Amino acid sequence: MAALTPPTQRLLDARGRRLDYAGRTLVMGILNVTPDSFSDGGRSAALDDALANAHRLVAEGADILDIGGESTRPGHTPVPAEEELRRVLPAVEALAGLPVPLSIDTQKAVVADAALKAGASLVNDIWGLMGDPEMARVAAAYDAGVVAMHNRARVDPEVDIVADILAFFEQSLERAARAGIRSDRISLDPGIGFGKTFEQNLKALASLAELGSLGFPILLGTSRKSLIGKVIEATPAERLPGTIASNVLGIRAGCAIIRVHDVAAHVQAARVTEAILHAS
Repeated sequence: MAALTPPTQRLLDARGRRLDYAGRTLVMGILNVTPDSFSDGGRSAALDDALANAHRLVAEGADILDIGGESTRPGHTPVPAEEELRRVLPAVEALAGLPVPLSIDTQKAVVADAALKAGASLVNDIWGLMGDPEMARVAAAYDAGVVAMHNRARVDPEVDIVADILAFFEQSLERAARAGIRSDRISLDPGIGFGKTFEQNLKALASLAELGSLGFPILLGTSRKSLIGKVIEATPAERLPGTIASNVLGIRAGCAIIRVHDVAAHVQAARVTEAILHAS
């Protein structure tokens, strides 16, 4: 059983900024300040470029900006905390005054702490509070919103991936409860592309409604991922149609947040999908 009671309202609290996902999917825009991003080859690595891209994403309708300073693509080279901080802090400090909350995409508590101190409102942790033992404590100390993502250190084709994700989420929620993180500050991400086979990724996507059974908002991140390129041969830059298809299905399954590179296209897709669902 989850250690936290699911939120009673469809509101995600991030340091007092309340994000309403009742009947409206939130769009999280991706801002990678890395030189080796799989999707854009370091398009926002320079600060001026990062700031310009951030303002463009907000103008296109992003509800949240997710800033990351370490690529987590397959085969990536781990980045020391000092380097990750050098990349992300200038962007967080410069963008803290934007009308949308900032999320820090990191697996390191020390980076999360510094980014939250600089003005970020959420922590997006690819290890779902189960990696760095200090991550939950740091998030709780700032009353930050948390995205707890499912991950596996090793791919195992024999694993029942839906059961594995649900069990992982239960552990993440228990750790959040022990740290004092409120339930309305937590969203859960099934971790498409992380520690899963192609077939397990498809199964997770087909089971989004079941994964939402815990009662917490689900964040879906499929943007430009290799899963799409395995269904139909396409480079990351060519995967927008497949990304939209997966996110439309996610919205239909009840996902509260979609994490994307192409904000304008997804805002339009989300609003049309919602209009059709509300008319049914």
